[in-house]
Amino acid sequence: MKKTMVATTLAAVFALTACGDNKPVADAKQQQAAAAPTAEAKPAVTAENPLLKPSALQYQAPEFDKIKTEHFMPAMEQGIAEHDKEIEAIANNPEAATFENTIAAMEKSGALLNRATSVFFNLTGTVSTPEIMQIQSDITPKLSVHGDNISLNPKLFARVKAIYDNRASLNLDPESLRLTEVTYEGFVRSGALLNDEQKATIRALNEEESKLGNQFSQNLLKLNKEIAVFVKDKAELKGMSDAEVAAAAEQAKSMGRDGEYVIQITNTTRQPALAVLENRELRQRVWEASAYRGTKGELDNRPLVSRLAQIRAQRAKLLGFDNYANYSLDQAMAKKPEAVYNMLQSMVPAVVANAKAEAADIQAMIKQEGGNFELQAWDWEFYAEKVRKAKYDLDENQVKPYFEFERVLNDGVFFAMNKLFGITLKPRPDLPVYHPDVKAYEVFDADGTSLAIFYADYFAREGKRGGAWMSSFVNQSELLGDKPVVVNVMNIPKGPAGEPTLVSYDNVTTMFHEFGHGLHGIFSKVKYPTLSGTSVSRDFVEFPSQFQEDWAAKPEVLANYAKHYKTGEPIPADLLAKVLKSRKFNKGFDTMEYMAAALLDMEWHALPADAPLQDVEKFEAAALKKHGVDLPYIPPRYKSTYFSHSMGGYSAGYYAYMWAEVLAADAFAFVQQQGGLTRENGDNYRKNILSVGNTKDLMEAYKAFRGQEPTTDAFLIRRGLKDDVK
Repeated sequence: MKKTMVATTLAAVFALTACGDNKPVADAKQQQAAAAPTAEAKPAVTAENPLLKPSALQYQAPEFDKIKTEHFMPAMEQGIAEHDKEIEAIANNPEAATFENTIAAMEKSGALLNRATSVFFNLTGTVSTPEIMQIQSDITPKLSVHGDNISLNPKLFARVKAIYDNRASLNLDPESLRLTEVTYEGFVRSGALLNDEQKATIRALNEEESKLGNQFSQNLLKLNKEIAVFVKDKAELKGMSDAEVAAAAEQAKSMGRDGEYVIQITNTTRQPALAVLENRELRQRVWEASAYRGTKGELDNRPLVSRLAQIRAQRAKLLGFDNYANYSLDQAMAKKPEAVYNMLQSMVPAVVANAKAEAADIQAMIKQEGGNFELQAWDWEFYAEKVRKAKYDLDENQVKPYFEFERVLNDGVFFAMNKLFGITLKPRPDLPVYHPDVKAYEVFDADGTSLAIFYADYFAREGKRGGAWMSSFVNQSELLGDKPVVVNVMNIPKGPAGEPTLVSYDNVTTMFHEFGHGLHGIFSKVKYPTLSGTSVSRDFVEFPSQFQEDWAAKPEVLANYAKHYKTGEPIPADLLAKVLKSRKFNKGFDTMEYMAAALLDMEWHALPADAPLQDVEKFEAAALKKHGVDLPYIPPRYKSTYFSHSMGGYSAGYYAYMWAEVLAADAFAFVQQQGGLTRENGDNYRKNILSVGNTKDLMEAYKAFRGQEPTTDAFLIRRGLKDDVK
């Protein structure tokens, strides 16, 4: 998953107050906004607060060794107050509106607020504590109000509109023209053209959504701990490696359950442990803990899911759209929900056929092993692994020793990026980090020029939300003189103390994926922060990350990092061949669980404004049946109560992963035709895709790189849905 942090630009405010249509945002709704600071908070704002001034570290990397939890609320509240004054000065400027004194001035505003929120909201997902969660609950509604105060300011909008209406005669350069159009559209999409009564309604809906979205996100963080599956009898863990059992014991001890073992639940319905656990009852416990989370007790997310969908539909109607899906996709590459439905539905027959064929193979394996039961969701991964071994003679436990974490990162990810782009990453142990597991690097270009600071936060821990994402502490901007400071976050289970961390091949590809997002921020070469880096539509933002995934499987890259962690011997040629051959195994399942989630997301956001609150379980069942993706043994990748994409920054946008995969597969196939892992290919891709941000039409950017629009041929081959004929 991809996540970017808030920039103090007007478009970022729109992206937050209007549910993120200009840039992907974190699930926690990092709205950049709020009322004036409270009287009680003012005494806490002191010169000792490191957030009140720019960091003295390189590229303004956060001073984590100085920042304390108690610094956040005073800094954010003071930042809000300062930003209010800056915006009011722009809105009330007696001079005629110009691009420089209005739109460019807004781009320069809000430095303190941006600095404080970018650090704070990164930490809410990586080192969350009860104190941080409380601050998040307190600040989120204030941020929503502040965002509305900007986007619904009539004087400010009048100035923006004057510039927009006369843009053709202002001799603006292409990037300034693009920013003018993006800014105006952001105002309109936030309700600037509505009457006062409608604006009041929009404000109320935005504030309620910010509170409910924050509650949803915090419930998930709490659930990660509460639904963990504890095991007392080590024998029940048969199938797990000794290292995995030791890690489960260590983790249980850290959670106050010494002498037990814990299987922690990751963010998706599917759980890694299901592939190895021989005990069927334990597999069912693990699966049910995952699939039914957020459906009972104080952390029941069902009322939140239903109301959040209703809020979005009601706001979309006020803004002139039939439903939220139409509103959200209006500025995406897809443009209309129908385009998404058509793309997904066109593949349903082939995907269902593949999935059923895979299910038949698994049922046969169950019978072969003496099982007298029908395939259930908690059986799929375990028996699929047996089928994989039978078909490809491939045992995941044979493969893992060749995927040691540090080697994958340095000799895999960094090696491939050096070959493609000429960059190098050097450790910066002198830079403070927010957790001992985090490592800082400086990124250098081929000519030795320093480009960025990169933080690597790859290991799972308590207080960290599930999944994987990229984020930014500082976004690139030539206007502000800012160079990027980015972070990649994952949840790889750490090896036991004193032992190396061995990663699955899925985690290997995710490391490449997230670094692709990182490069999108690192290589940005844009003047205005609103248009910088990953500030693109969701159905494009996942393209650079998915493009990088396939380098993990290229023989020349794999051979460089796939070496036994004890002997250093390269992965045997026959085992490597099996790994590559098996890449398309289980793709029916993979594609089906993703499509089911994407269609579920679209159905939630296709509801009209007058639709009543939905019964979540019944709605899910009906949505899956409607589209013919209701296979009981393949549940959606996410169900609604823990679908943080759909309830957060990717609402009506989860389809984007597959839409972007079409671009990624087409682009990767094109690069292979042009010679593969070469600097020439990397420079072309960097120039036309990674460096341009949102400064131009995204399809035009793609055509500048590729020479034509993409086709689906490479995508179908990548997914194993079409033969690769050479």
